[in-house]
This record gives sequence, structure tokens and C-alpha cells, in this order.
Amino acid sequence: MHILFNDEPMQCTEGLTLTDLLTQLNQQKPGVALALNQQIVPREQWGRLIVQEEDQILLFQVIAGG
Repeated sequence: MHILFNDEPMQCTEGLTLTDLLTQLNQQKPGVALALNQQIVPREQWGRLIVQEEDQILLFQVIAGG
């Protein structure tokens, strides 16, 4: 299955949740946020959402300003 992860094309196994994918990629880190197809996804939903063909996933570091 083809997806875009941080604007890079990649293949992944079907049926993975977002949590599964991040674990496989060693990207399960505190202080990160995730957008799926240009929509921010709350962390508590990552384990329920299944990655689909052609999904666009952006993972980015949350930075507090002040």
C-alpha cells in the first residue's frame, strides 16, 4: 500500500493503525503531532484510525512559544 509520510512516498502493510505505523518507523515520541490528509488527529485517536491507500501523513514536533 502506498502512502506519503512527511512528503516522502513509502509503502506500508495494510491494516496498520497510525500508532502501528509510527511504532514501525520508530517515530512514537512525546511532543509530536500528526496530520492525516491535512487534518490534525488527536493522539487518543491514533490507535483507532487505520492507514488507507494514498493517505498523506505529516508528523511534526510541537513547539511551545512564549
